[in-house]
Order: sequence, then C-alpha cells, then structure tokens
Amino acid sequence: MHMTDRGLVTLARHEGIVPGPYRDSTGTWTFGIGHTAAAGPPDPALMPRGMPDDLDAGIREVFRIFRTDLARYEADVRRAVTVPLASHEFDALVSFHYNTGGIAKAALTRHLNAGDRVAAADAFLNWRKPASIIPRREAERDLFRHGRYPSGTIPVWSVDRTGRVDFSRPIRRLTENRALALLRPAKPEPSSNAPTGWVARLVAFFSTLIRRD
Repeated sequence: MHMTDRGLVTLARHEGIVPGPYRDSTGTWTFGIGHTAAAGPPDPALMPRGMPDDLDAGIREVFRIFRTDLARYEADVRRAVTVPLASHEFDALVSFHYNTGGIAKAALTRHLNAGDRVAAADAFLNWRKPASIIPRREAERDLFRHGRYPSGTIPVWSVDRTGRVDFSRPIRRLTENRALALLRPAKPEPSSNAPTGWVARLVAFFSTLIRRD
C-alpha cells in the first residue's frame, strides 16, 4: 500500500516546499520537503545553494526526492498497523508519522490494531505540541475518520545561498492540479530528428511500398 497522489499533495501542503538547500531549526541542511542526508542521497549540504534557475524543474526534483523518502515512512506504517486500511486512512497515518516518527509507539496505533477506529482518530490529538501543530493533527484526524482531504494551496518558499528561508511570503502557491502535474514525471520532448509534415508522409508512403514488396 502506498500514499495516493492526493495524500502526497496533502502532506506537501502541511510541510511546504523549499526548492533549495536550507538549514532547519536545528541547523541541519535540509532540502525540499524535509529531506536530510539521514534519509539517503542526495546530501543537501552538497547541493547547489540558492534557488533553482528553473523553478518548475526544481519543484519536480523536490517531489522526486519526496517520493523516495516516503517509502520508508510508508513501510513503517504497513509494519505497525495490523488491520486493513482504506486509502485515506493510510494517507493520514503516513502524514502523522512523517511529522512525528511515532507510529510504532502511538496510542492511536494500539487503538486501531484493537479495532477501535473512533478512539484511534481521537488519539491523533495526543500529539499536539507545539500548539501550532494542532490544526495539522485535526486535519489528519478528519482525513482518517471521514476521508476529508484538506483544501488549499501548497506554499513554495524562497531560500538564499546561505540557507536562510524567507517565510514572510511564499514565492508561489501551487494548486492541487498544478502540484499533481509536477508530481508526475515530465514527458520527454519530441525528438528533433523525427520527420514531420510532408517528410513524414513521404517516409510513411515508401514504408508502405517496402512492406508490399
């Protein structure tokens, strides 16, 4: 089981996007959506500093690394939870675990494995510090209980070459549709060597003659 695309967008909305290496609150070099060297390559400390020249390409790279990092959190949830899950329940649990790292020891997991989904949903709010995290816990609880995905855009924050993020105002706000488009691999550009127009028709005509021979 994996997060749905909508679950990925929801988690990105909670976290926000910084498309360049930055120092988090502990001074650790971080990239994108909470990626650090502890999660595996690339090492943010060794990445080019500052904002990417092509912001869309930079956000695609953020999402690519994000998907790779999520595999570990998804595996942790699958290992900790012993009952079948709906996709929206799994999305909520991975979001919770990505933020807290507590899926294996959380009371909500014990309640869920015991078959009490109401108590499990209520137990999301056990993890409510700092106070600024409460709206996220409430959103995760509502997603788990009701399948209600939160709405809103995903903020993209700028970062300078020293790793300082400017949280005063997002440089872009991604809609869900735009985020989903950037989550998917970019389509390769058509080859410039491919025949077009009358040349393509001529090639097709001679190909037909050759097949008839």
